[in-house]
Amino acid sequence: MRTFKAMLTALAISGSIIPTMALAHKEQVLEVPGSADFLAVDGDSVWATNVGRVERWSRQGKLAEVAMTRPCGAMAIHAGSLWVADCKEGALVRIDTQKAQKVATIATGIANPKGELNVVAGAGSIWVASDQKGVVSRIDPATNKVVATIKVSLGTHYLTFGYDALWAVSSESKTVQRIDPKTNTVVKTTELGNSPGFLASGVGAVWVQEQGDGTVARINPTTGDVTGRVKVGEVLKWGDIDTGAGLVWLRTTEAQTFVAIDPVNLTVVSRLGKAEGSGALRFASSGLWTSAHDVKTITWWPEPILAHGM
Repeated sequence: MRTFKAMLTALAISGSIIPTMALAHKEQVLEVPGSADFLAVDGDSVWATNVGRVERWSRQGKLAEVAMTRPCGAMAIHAGSLWVADCKEGALVRIDTQKAQKVATIATGIANPKGELNVVAGAGSIWVASDQKGVVSRIDPATNKVVATIKVSLGTHYLTFGYDALWAVSSESKTVQRIDPKTNTVVKTTELGNSPGFLASGVGAVWVQEQGDGTVARINPTTGDVTGRVKVGEVLKWGDIDTGAGLVWLRTTEAQTFVAIDPVNLTVVSRLGKAEGSGALRFASSGLWTSAHDVKTITWWPEPILAHGM
């Protein structure tokens, strides 16, 4: 059976579809009270930040919840734990995913207490933007202690790990920085467009939302240079981004729920779902999870089936 991306590409080449053609799908919508937002995939389930708690959901319903003061930002799963920022406590919280219990609270500081930020895992460590002045902290999960602090651009909030490097975006400085985990130093700084935000690594590149321009920038992971852009809309206010199944997936706030981007041709190959305000997106092995806190839902999207059939 051909992959989802291969079928899209074949049909596009043959002229059977246009790049923005909608796909047939049967999504499953879960009603989630509160304000479910950022997501982290954990096997067949997903963790979500909510008001005063993080929750674990499956397609059958809620599995667990853990009380927190104010969970915020994108989370990471590593070493059997969920790592999530607490914007009120200014700390990184570690939660045992099997027991659904807090096991550590690490006083790192949080660079963006408004909540738009990433906690990520890579090189055996956990990373969080910890100071608005421009600091990223590195945490050793073996000791639950900060083992390094890295000077970065002012207002750096957004992180991803990929291609043996930590990538850090500052919306204020309009830059993406490549950090070498062997030396804990910035080795490349690249200028970006307006209001860069969330980013992801995979399918051959690092991908950054340029929210003010309505574009996604493709960064060469070896050189750190911008190698192209895809126009998605007028703006990309909030939203989220991930990679998987050979595509880039972008949660949007205007016109649709999310889009799929061809990483080679830099085209939008599908737009799925209705506009439902702000939320997050994470790719899983057989589909995607999205959240929409304005309408109080989490949605599971199985691998889409082309309207033309398989």
